[in-house]
Amino acid sequence: MAIASTARYDGVELRFVENEDSLWKLPTFSGTQLVSTKRALSDRGLSISCVDTSCRFHSPDAQERARWLTEGMRMAELAAALDAPGVRVFGDTIQPGADRTSTRNWIADSIRTLAARIAPSGVEVWLETHGDFAGTSETAAILAEAGCSQTGVVWDPANCFLESHERPNEGAVRLGRSIRHVHLKDLTQTPDGWKPALTGKGDFPLFEVRSALRELDYDLFVSFEWEKKWHPEIPDAEVALPQFTRWFRENCEP
Repeated sequence: MAIASTARYDGVELRFVENEDSLWKLPTFSGTQLVSTKRALSDRGLSISCVDTSCRFHSPDAQERARWLTEGMRMAELAAALDAPGVRVFGDTIQPGADRTSTRNWIADSIRTLAARIAPSGVEVWLETHGDFAGTSETAAILAEAGCSQTGVVWDPANCFLESHERPNEGAVRLGRSIRHVHLKDLTQTPDGWKPALTGKGDFPLFEVRSALRELDYDLFVSFEWEKKWHPEIPDAEVALPQFTRWFRENCEP
């Protein structure tokens, strides 16, 4: 929170806190401590742009999908308490013995069910472009099958680029107004594959993302994603987060 405020971020996307992803379990986000947490965010001029869940709806097991629906509802309750507009969920990966069509159906049905259950809270369900369904055509097909206005997309153009070799301008056109939130990160190509890079120092077409969002008149959050948890070799957040805002304000703001 302190880094975000000092680096002049407008908001924070919640993922892991104290190494916990079921954030509703933490005292920080319940009871009187939740009131204090909201006050601390407000005092620093920060809002919660999105509450990330680990919900993934790819399992052939209906009970497993139901467990993730319960988790999604709990996280949506927290999102509502924090005035966050959406919860991020995954479709994710085709499981052994399953096929793409069945998996797509399970994901769409689960998203539709979750969106209906949390609709009274005003919180939406946002599907991230991720895993075997990272391509925007796949994501758009799932949303169309779900057929629910309380759903949208967390567009991660780098995921699309890595998983389906999709250019950002192509993906933005396919998703259009369904984009509710954007993950932005740079990547550099190494002998071992693509790795995270400080913003503007890598090889990912960031300016193509910028142009695509401008074409859509997109005016919601662009969230800097720095996955130190999964890539311990990259620089610390104390370096990467301020560097991103400097790059963003120099290159993306009017």
